Amino acid sequence: MAKLYFRYGAMNSGKSTALLQAAYNYEERGQRVLLAKPVIDTRGDASIVSRLGMVREADFVIGADEHLRSRFADERDQLQLRTGQDAACLLVDEAQFLTVEQVDDLLRIAVLDDVPVLAYGIRTDFQTRAFEGSGRLLEVAHSLEELKTICRCGRKAIFNGRKINGEFVFSGDQVAIDGDDVTYESLCASCYLQESNGVLEP
Repeated sequence: MAKLYFRYGAMNSGKSTALLQAAYNYEERGQRVLLAKPVIDTRGDASIVSRLGMVREADFVIGADEHLRSRFADERDQLQLRTGQDAACLLVDEAQFLTVEQVDDLLRIAVLDDVPVLAYGIRTDFQTRAFEGSGRLLEVAHSLEELKTICRCGRKAIFNGRKINGEFVFSGDQVAIDGDDVTYESLCASCYLQESNGVLEP
């Protein structure tokens, strides 16, 4: 039986880089993979973008209310028609943006369809609250692996501080994709509490 893996970490912990490396490893051995990401992640449009500069187009983008197992089955069929090979693995970037139902479909793809699923994402938002997809992955994934990064002070970073125009903010919508005005900084608990004046949630 295949398994569902959740590989998580704070911002800048190399999640997209690790996903692209995993895809490369499969393909180097002559196997085919399918790469996907949620539509809400507009960074790179339909591409998976690593902060190291690596870019690869996703095989499909997951709609907000899309039935993920059915979509995967369609993409798997097309891959077999195109290449004569089955999908050896499904890799999902920014998995925190999935719904509970979509994460449950990832589990079904692994267990019922016997295709390993590697999901990558962050655990919590800038207010230290779990994203819907991440919370469910922590509940149902067969394997959990933390990808580590460091805070500006040198400690392990576990939180994601949001900045708008260079200033930390601790209220606002859960999702704001980083860009010109919005950026994120990976912080340890001590530095996060220092910036938030001891507040962990609004």
